[in-house]
Amino acid sequence: MAAPASSYDVLLVGGGLVGLATAWRAARRGLRVAVVDPAPASAAAASHAAAGMLAPISEVTYTEEPLLRLGLASLERWPAFAAELAADSGHDLDYRTDGTLEVAFGSDDLAALDELAGFMEKLGLPVERLTGRECRRLEPMLAPAVRGGLLAPGDAWVDPRRVTRALLAALERRGVTMVPARAAGLERSGEAVVGVRLAPAGEAPGGGTPSGTTGGGTPSGTPSGDASDGISPGGTTDGGSPGEAPSGRVLFAERVILAAGAWSGAARWLPPEVLPPVRPVKGQIMRLRSPEPVLRHCVRGMVHGSYVYLVPRGDGELVLGATQEELGFDTRVTAGGLWELLRDARELVPGVTELEVADVVAGLRPGTPDNLPLIGPTVLPGLSLATGHHRGGVLLTPITTALLMNEAGDDEGLAALCSPLRFQEQR
Repeated sequence: MAAPASSYDVLLVGGGLVGLATAWRAARRGLRVAVVDPAPASAAAASHAAAGMLAPISEVTYTEEPLLRLGLASLERWPAFAAELAADSGHDLDYRTDGTLEVAFGSDDLAALDELAGFMEKLGLPVERLTGRECRRLEPMLAPAVRGGLLAPGDAWVDPRRVTRALLAALERRGVTMVPARAAGLERSGEAVVGVRLAPAGEAPGGGTPSGTTGGGTPSGTPSGDASDGISPGGTTDGGSPGEAPSGRVLFAERVILAAGAWSGAARWLPPEVLPPVRPVKGQIMRLRSPEPVLRHCVRGMVHGSYVYLVPRGDGELVLGATQEELGFDTRVTAGGLWELLRDARELVPGVTELEVADVVAGLRPGTPDNLPLIGPTVLPGLSLATGHHRGGVLLTPITTALLMNEAGDDEGLAALCSPLRFQEQR
């Protein structure tokens, strides 16, 4: 007997980059897959505001070696991931592998960068120390005041918005069901999770998530962020007539995966024992436009002790980012945040002030207490998590899908690093 239309092998709650990518990998294995989100890949998703740096080497910190290990494993998977997604979708991802140039503005910045270089070399990471003149030879638009830098040739970057559009196209080709609704609860059989209950059409999201947000990971005020807005992009729509969201019922699945980003920790419809310790961390970015690319490398600079990055796109766009603010679910773009970005970017590349402003946006990163993501099974059979990626959501997407689909191969130990069970003892 054929399975009912509302029964799936894998059900994703959350249609951001990680959720869509996991759905795509599962569909490639021939599984029946659905994604529950009132507005998949909307402007509220963290990936919409991400620069797309795939830079575990240049972003290494002294206390996060486990995160470095995870990032390197995911970076190694990005070439195959990008090639397969481009082939499946027919989309260009603007995936680039020219490396990251990390530069220092002042003498104190250079001293800190030299100390970091020693730490990188101790870890065996491939980096090259450069003088200020050598930095400007690689990037002529750098300011004369740049004192020196490091080149991490193994780093890469990609355009997350293009990746998201490619995933939606690939999901449509694979026949993945897109469910434009909010999750409102888990369906259980004994201890096991066997599905998700959808919020009735028109119900305010407050019953399942904090005020102003939705269970699928988007603010309720976001355009097209309400289930009544109808069919979402990509795939097929489960149930109802065109324009009617299939809310107020249960979708059954062998496996439910929560991938709601910063909203994962505020899903009050989850039992307390599996509610992830995830908090929103605000980040503001600017997108500038130039007729020709301004930079060839991704430039990450330290200016008076603060970091700013400039990420070039092949079409001439330049992304400046990003602030890091602990302000809850606040997604306002502020004059102060943009001023800080432009102030520091101008010290490194004075010409940025002549570029056209194409976009400004604030996103919410899903942070965890130890800055490691939550990937894998919970204490409830049938329920897994894929959230808490903080700044590394784009970088960690391939390893996240590999861990969830049991395709991590020889990378033993990574699953334990990311296991949601590591926080159980603290409850």
